[in-house]
Amino acid sequence: MSLENKTLFVTGGSRGIGLAIALRAARDGANVVIAAKTAEPHPKLPGTIYTAATEIEAAGGKALPLLLDVRDADAVTAAVEQAAAHFGGIDICVNNASAINLAQTPDIDIKRFDLIQQINMRGTFLVSRACVPHLRKSANPHILSLSPPLEMRADWFAQHLPYTISKYGMSMVMFGMAEEFRKDGIACNALWPRTTVATAAVEFALGGDAMMRQSRKPEIMADAAHAIFNRPARNYTGRFVIDDDVLREEGVTDFDLYAHCPGVPLHPDIFVDPATVERP
Repeated sequence: MSLENKTLFVTGGSRGIGLAIALRAARDGANVVIAAKTAEPHPKLPGTIYTAATEIEAAGGKALPLLLDVRDADAVTAAVEQAAAHFGGIDICVNNASAINLAQTPDIDIKRFDLIQQINMRGTFLVSRACVPHLRKSANPHILSLSPPLEMRADWFAQHLPYTISKYGMSMVMFGMAEEFRKDGIACNALWPRTTVATAAVEFALGGDAMMRQSRKPEIMADAAHAIFNRPARNYTGRFVIDDDVLREEGVTDFDLYAHCPGVPLHPDIFVDPATVERP
């Protein structure tokens, strides 16, 4: 299982899960395009596209940092074309860029509502579509979105309707494209974590240090994504999978190494049934 010389186009990969996926691929000797908005250091959030590129190259890969707002359709097309020209093609598209807001219907500002739809669902559509012509030329092409299984539970929609619409929208893009591009052999899948993941989104938008302690490391998502990318695209498409399920299929049995704080009970992620989360 190796991604050596494969080219990944990763949105929002300057930190967190996106960066972890990039670094896992880099250890194989992959080419990684980091397409994200952060060019200057943020006062609270770690990483820029340039620090991510440095880490990727240190891990053994080749990097191309590109400043990109996935809401800008023309910029998306230009970035994908630049990436393909730089590395000679694109093999894998990772829709990691995402905005979060858990406000309920009466409380959310409409500008914020529009923002999360544009980045999450619309951005996933734009980036995936732009990559398709290049993916058609790849031997084992994959599109992966970090979005949940399409389980239509009214209680999950009611808790944070605007955000749920946006994330389910990402999964619906994969659902439709999996069938649309099946004839081209392009795999389109969605991957979601069973537990919260120790990222800036969890620290600053969800539960602070307490939830960070109950989370798993981003590497669990990276390892699961790596396993998916090495599966045959023509046979493995239209799936909505959970990170540890993917790794169990690869023979992983010990998940303690992914715990941010070993021994601390894990917190189920949004859109995951709490009963399925094992307690240490």
